[in-house]
Amino acid sequence: MSRPLRALILLMLVASCGGNGNYAAPRDLNNACSIVDERPKYLKAMRRSERRWGIPVSVQMATIHQESKFIGNARTPLRYTLGVIPMGRQSSAYGYSQALDGTWDEYKVATNNRRAKRDDIDDATDFMGWYMHQTNQRLGIAKYDAHNQYLAYHEGRGGFARGSYNAKPWLLRVAGRVQSRALRYDSQLRACGRA
Repeated sequence: MSRPLRALILLMLVASCGGNGNYAAPRDLNNACSIVDERPKYLKAMRRSERRWGIPVSVQMATIHQESKFIGNARTPLRYTLGVIPMGRQSSAYGYSQALDGTWDEYKVATNNRRAKRDDIDDATDFMGWYMHQTNQRLGIAKYDAHNQYLAYHEGRGGFARGSYNAKPWLLRVAGRVQSRALRYDSQLRACGRA
């Protein structure tokens, strides 16, 4: 094999290992201070979103934890026919915020942020702030109310307005956990001087 060909192959191999970023979850998802110490960019992104849209960092963090466990390229599980034949994903949800294709497109148009990516923490937190701000404006749900904001986030604003979550006891339990986590994250961030 010629030297230039070997160099090209080595260069391509190294480039393929670089990837777009670190999509792995932070080590300690139960401690907000640990998360932001390990990933300072997360806190910067969430604070920027909080300044722009008014959604508290702790509410954003608790929602991201529930939706993606802070995994930037998270996708919904595959569906299978006959238990073995893959038939596509359960939904188009993707990224930190698990935004659906249509809602993400709506966000990009509304904010004139056409280059936004769901696997970028800055864009994902801005999306979440935008969505929850709109929920506050349209449905009157307080921006710090992680429980109801999460229900509207999961069910969509129309679903929330219809009360679709009432037929889903499991979802009400999840929303309760999101609320508890938001309160815990807020307390932790205050204790370590990051609130």
